[in-house]
Amino acid sequence: MMRFLAVMIVLIGTSTVGAQIGIISPAEAHRLIDLSDGSKKPIVLDTRGGYKDYFRSHLPRAHHLNFDTLRGTDNGIPVQYLPDDITKALLMRAGVDRRRTHLIYATGDKLPNDEILSASMVAYVLEKYGVKDIRIVDGGLLKWQQERFPVTQEYFGNPQGTMPTEDTKGIGISIDELLERKSDPNVVLVDARPHNEYIGEDDVWLRKGHIPGAISFHWARLMAKENTHEFLPLERVKTVLEDAGLTSDREIIVYCGTSREGSLLRFYLKHVAKFSNVRLYEGSWKEYASLKQHPAETTENRAK
Repeated sequence: MMRFLAVMIVLIGTSTVGAQIGIISPAEAHRLIDLSDGSKKPIVLDTRGGYKDYFRSHLPRAHHLNFDTLRGTDNGIPVQYLPDDITKALLMRAGVDRRRTHLIYATGDKLPNDEILSASMVAYVLEKYGVKDIRIVDGGLLKWQQERFPVTQEYFGNPQGTMPTEDTKGIGISIDELLERKSDPNVVLVDARPHNEYIGEDDVWLRKGHIPGAISFHWARLMAKENTHEFLPLERVKTVLEDAGLTSDREIIVYCGTSREGSLLRFYLKHVAKFSNVRLYEGSWKEYASLKQHPAETTENRAK
């Protein structure tokens, strides 16, 4: 028993040492929120799009940051990421702080509800602007409540945050660089949307199909069926990834419809599977479909 306690103390003591990006269990998230030292408590961000969901219940100390406040129409293309100055102002207003741990979560655990994508999108934006300590709560609000941790209806607002001085915008890729890189034999271009959208059997998009050469890998294949906020362990999906051609030795470029699904796939490959070179095409299909000088295809591809 004493040995078990000693091991647990070591694990707890080391789990938050140094900045990291990844997932965190509800139990460990609760421990961090419950710390007595206020200066070491995490910044908790509820990223759900529905403000009434926040009103109904949320994690203690959760500041509501609707993911879609970080996007808007630009040159006629909807849900494009906002300019740097606006984004940084919104993140600071939400309390994002370069010196703190950030816990991100949402809810909506059954498909087609995809609120987990709001959490991964906000995590991507934080990482892009240089934040280095980001954890998505594994299992989201559903698992938090299943494990009987407390929720509240009391509002919480973080004080003004402090952004990092350096960003990491290289985790994203523009349309021009995408077109240049995708023909490289070491590059895998992957579409994270549902398969029907990939092959053009949908009523959503201006143009049907996908970027030529892209393979299909739906983000939900990485999540538990009974709770789409719970990440499957790597050993459960390693063979699935390899069979699709997604391996750590390749350069992987991810996209989807508006970048949310792509942000989830990128998060898993980069921060759970620990692939070294995974980037997100932010414009995604919403942008590419509007650029009619570039071709689209509906045929299935396999990674080379």
